[in-house]
Amino acid sequence: MGVSLRKTYLQVHIVNPSHFSFGTGFITPRWLFVLAAATPAKWGDPVLSDESLSPFDTDQVEEGDVVGIGLHTGNALVGYELGLRVRDRGGWVVYGGSHPTLYPEEAHERGGAHAVVKGDGDVAWGQVLEDCACGDPKRIYEGGRISAGKFQKARWDLMDRKKYAWASVQTVRGCPKHCSFCSVWRTDGQEPRQREVHPVIEEIVELRRMGFRFIALADDNFYPVTLEDLRMAARREDKTRYDELKALRDERFELMRLMAQLPDDMNFFTQITMESAEDPEFLDAMKAAHIRGALVGIEAVTPEGLKDVYKDFNLVGDELVERLQEFRKHGVYILGSFIFGLPSDRPSTFDATAELAKKSEITFAQFVTLTPFPGTLDFEQWEREQGDDMQSVDGVPVSRHWLIPQAKRPKLLTPHPAMTGEEIRQGTQDVWNSFYSLKAVWQRSGILKALSNRVAFVVASKVMLQAFGNTGLSTDSARSSRATKLGGIGFSVLQKIFAAPPMPDLQVPEGSK
Repeated sequence: MGVSLRKTYLQVHIVNPSHFSFGTGFITPRWLFVLAAATPAKWGDPVLSDESLSPFDTDQVEEGDVVGIGLHTGNALVGYELGLRVRDRGGWVVYGGSHPTLYPEEAHERGGAHAVVKGDGDVAWGQVLEDCACGDPKRIYEGGRISAGKFQKARWDLMDRKKYAWASVQTVRGCPKHCSFCSVWRTDGQEPRQREVHPVIEEIVELRRMGFRFIALADDNFYPVTLEDLRMAARREDKTRYDELKALRDERFELMRLMAQLPDDMNFFTQITMESAEDPEFLDAMKAAHIRGALVGIEAVTPEGLKDVYKDFNLVGDELVERLQEFRKHGVYILGSFIFGLPSDRPSTFDATAELAKKSEITFAQFVTLTPFPGTLDFEQWEREQGDDMQSVDGVPVSRHWLIPQAKRPKLLTPHPAMTGEEIRQGTQDVWNSFYSLKAVWQRSGILKALSNRVAFVVASKVMLQAFGNTGLSTDSARSSRATKLGGIGFSVLQKIFAAPPMPDLQVPEGSK
């Protein structure tokens, strides 16, 4: 059904599609509430639907309503199916996010799109709504990469506080690295776009007033300027670049200085690169700012593996163990991320990775199967090398794996020189199970003193296994279905454990303006 008549009033819906609905979510999908803030007041408050909580009911969509659907590659297929249902109801279908930025025409062909926003939606979204109201949306909107000063603060007043365990705040977009498996540096750029300190602190205070004491700093890289970056820039005769980098670094420290003034019960987690372990001043500032932990992409434990992913700035062996332990010495606990299925991996890689994770005393870990995602160097090389020999499923080339239903999707997408897909799937699952065994988790919980905190740590670890380890490519459908139910129960428990009494009178720290 098409939409032809201009509608004087339209209801705006913004949907986060998901294959799995847990009832309670772990971390707020920040973009949902940012796009709500970008919705002009003339259209009223948008209706926000997070399908990781419950499926979106398309029966509520009336002809002429606008439904914005945010996609990353992992939820593209379920998002396209949703868009087609919305279009049948007579609603305007608008896609945005990292995946439509890379494949705007696919959203039109597969998802019934009326419009696609490429890049940032903070500014473009308002124009999309105006054009839909006039009955003439553009096929493609170029949202581009807006300056940090135009980033929207999230509309947290539209959130059901009891539905999420953790909140999320963004301080910077973009990453200066160029890892072969990652598309962030291509979609968000390699030049860090860093928000001003005051709006970040205001948003954090708003969330603590609501009762959130656990907040993820949803950044591509919280450590955008390394000491080596500064050293290299300082060697130049022209100091312009050095001054720019120094200013970014100084702003990081100012942000952390103000975060240190927030209530002591607050806990922040972020994402950084391994090089930050060479910067004790930065790590100490993180600890003072209540940044308790960080996701670090370790990816591989061998020199060959790191070369496979263009990440040879990381270390291996005992040096890697020492580097990871450096974080712990400064009070920053690590969630290590590992990739299995790299060309250089062998059956012994699984045990070696599990042993290193244990020896380095990282607190949490995630183990994923190599998946070439669009926009990455790995993906381009894979398509180039396979060419006409690319395997297909029901007529869909495996290079478009996100369009293949999960039940039919191969466990290993790229051919491996030494192992079968099932061997890699099983090896990955075994490492998950070993790292998150009850005995191993209880031992790691020793970093906490209070029994109640240790119990919460165990629950969080087991929920992570169910929600992430048992629903990914390394698992089977029966385990995935069971894990979704258990993950939902676990998230509900964690929401209650992590919640804190609201602090409605909490003030913004002095000196943040």
